[in-house]
Amino acid sequence: MNTKVLVAPSPHIHSGDSIQKNMYGVVFAMLPALLLSFFYFGMGAFIVTLTAVASCYLFEFSIQKYLLKVEPSIKDGSALITGILLAFNMPANLPIWIIIIGALVAIGIGKLTFGGLGNNIFNPALVGRVFLLISFPVQMTSWPKALGFETSYFDAETGATPLAIIKEGLNKGDSLTDLLAKLPSNVDMFLGNMGGSLGEVAGAALILGLIYMLFKKIITWHIPVSIIATVAIFSGILNLSNPEAYAGPAFHILTGGLLLGAIFMATDYVTSPMSNKGMIIYGIGIGILTVVIRVFGAYPEGVSFAILIMNGFVPLINVSVKPKRFGEKRK
Repeated sequence: MNTKVLVAPSPHIHSGDSIQKNMYGVVFAMLPALLLSFFYFGMGAFIVTLTAVASCYLFEFSIQKYLLKVEPSIKDGSALITGILLAFNMPANLPIWIIIIGALVAIGIGKLTFGGLGNNIFNPALVGRVFLLISFPVQMTSWPKALGFETSYFDAETGATPLAIIKEGLNKGDSLTDLLAKLPSNVDMFLGNMGGSLGEVAGAALILGLIYMLFKKIITWHIPVSIIATVAIFSGILNLSNPEAYAGPAFHILTGGLLLGAIFMATDYVTSPMSNKGMIIYGIGIGILTVVIRVFGAYPEGVSFAILIMNGFVPLINVSVKPKRFGEKRK
C-alpha cells in the first residue's frame, strides 16, 4: 500500500477562522468610524491615523527583529488594529512626535514587553493612550471641533468636549440644565457632530461596526451590552436621585469614548475573559468604574482607565469563573 495516513492531534474540524482573518475583520468593522473621522476632522485625522499605524508597524518590526531576534509578526494585523485604535483615542491636531511616542509605548511596553500577541495583559492601544494623557495632558485634551473636512492640521479650531463642559461647569456651580442646553442634541452626538478624539465622535458608525462583528461572530454581545447597560442603569439611578447634579444615561452613552471602548477595546481577545459569564462580570466592572471616574473622579472621561483596571482583573475572573466541564463525577 502506498497510501499514507496522516495522524495528528485534535482539532480535526476547523471553522476556517484564524488570527489574521479575525484581525482584518475588526479593521473592516472600524472603517465606517475611520471614514467619518476623515469627514469631520479632515487632513488632521488622516495624518494622525497614518502616523500611528506606520509607527506601530515600524516599532513592532524593529523590536522583534533586532531586539527580540524573532520573526516579525506584522502580517497578523494586530499592529494595524493597535495603530488605528491609538489614533481613535487622539485629537486630530496632536503633534506627530507625540503620536510616535504613543506608538512606541503601545507596541514596546504594552505588547512586546509581555511577549507579543497573546501574552499582553493590558490593551496596548490604551496603554499608549493613558501614557500620553498623563505625560502630555495639554496636547491630549486640546480637541478640534468637528467642522467638516479641513485641510489645516495645527491651526484647527478647538473646543471642550461635552464631558469636559459638564465636568467643569458643575465644579463651578452651574446648573446641569443650563449646561446641557449648550451641548449638541442627542441626535447630533450620535452622528458625531461634536468635539472629541477621532474615534469617539462617530456613535452611529461604531454601532455599524458592532453589528458587523456580531454578524460575522468575531465577538459576542456579552461585553459591549454589559458595559452599555451598566452605564445606563448606574447613571440613570444617579440622575433620578439628583437630576441637577448627574446627567442621564443618554448623555453618558453618546459622549466620550464609551461606545468605542465597549465595542472595540474592551472586546480585545487577549485582555478580556474567556467565558461568557466572565465577560459579563468584566463588562459590569468597566461600566461601574467608568461612571464612578466620570462623576466623582478628577478626569471627565474614565473609559480608558476602567478598561485597563479590569484588564488587570481578567486572570482572576478566568480562574474564578470557569465553564462547566463534562465527564466529571458529581461531588
